[in-house]
Amino acid sequence: MTSRRLYLDRAPGEERGVVWLDGRPERLLIARIDDPPDPPAGARYAARVIRIDRRLAGAFLDLGADGQALLALTGAAKTVVEGAAVEVEITAQARRGKLALARLIGAAEPAPRRLDALIPLIDRLHAFAPEARVIEGAEARDAADEAEAEVLAIEHALPQGGSLAIERTRALTAVDVDLGARAGEARRVARQVNLAAIAQTARLLRLKGLGGLVVIDLVGEGHDGAALTQAARAAFAPEEPGVTLGPVSRLGTFQLALPRRVRPVAERFCDETGALSAASLALRLLRDLEREGRSDGGARLVGRCAPAVAAAAVTYAPALAARLGPRFEIRPESAFPLSRLEVTSL
Repeated sequence: MTSRRLYLDRAPGEERGVVWLDGRPERLLIARIDDPPDPPAGARYAARVIRIDRRLAGAFLDLGADGQALLALTGAAKTVVEGAAVEVEITAQARRGKLALARLIGAAEPAPRRLDALIPLIDRLHAFAPEARVIEGAEARDAADEAEAEVLAIEHALPQGGSLAIERTRALTAVDVDLGARAGEARRVARQVNLAAIAQTARLLRLKGLGGLVVIDLVGEGHDGAALTQAARAAFAPEEPGVTLGPVSRLGTFQLALPRRVRPVAERFCDETGALSAASLALRLLRDLEREGRSDGGARLVGRCAPAVAAAAVTYAPALAARLGPRFEIRPESAFPLSRLEVTSL
């Protein structure tokens, strides 16, 4: 029986909600005070059709203040015309370079707008375990830091030995399973590692917010396809409906397709190059300042960082000042690389 725990880290300028499954992070939810409009899956809108592209079999929608979405021209949606007012539900959150996706519900009043209320992060967190108590404070900060580290990592250790690496490309997500130094009878060990890798891949893809085509490169040979498929069906059950499992190929790869519903979490933290953004680093610096400030209640604090990080911190610094008062300074250092952060007490 699985057991989920919920954590909410109310950090300066940012909330991080974590779902914990059997001792490991399973989902990470992020809300920043300067978040741009980002319609989540399940949100409903009165939208206006602004353009139809028959080559894409899609209609571009104006959602009002929350931007645009793409409606697939299938079923009843084939009859929509430019300028029409339609009610839609978001089925997949926007990701870098891609609009949010929507499905048609019916006709609507003409003014583009969101029809349902924004859901606070704590309520979205509760949806994963309604009976669980939400844990806050230092324990939640540690849980959120660990979840964030796993989101950004490529290599992940398996519980009983071996490892897997998860890398996202434009076309698919590749998962490489490795025995490492695991000892024992080769076929038995390979089976155990592959089964553990499938379970951990499901958890990690949920944590990272990844969907679409997934290819798992298994270890060993002579795989028990039925056992692996059964394990994958159980591990990926939370993603239903919409999971498609392929057979284990003669080359030892296991393919599956998962629905895309959320924005990849790494896109919240990283810029287009894959490096941590100035905003993410600024929020880390503020957490470090808060931690130091709470351990030394009367000290004057100085946070040193690259100029771009200092500029990004301007947006979030008032949230820290509300907690610590004006006893900290963020000092830009032109010689610092973007990733370098330092906190000192005076």
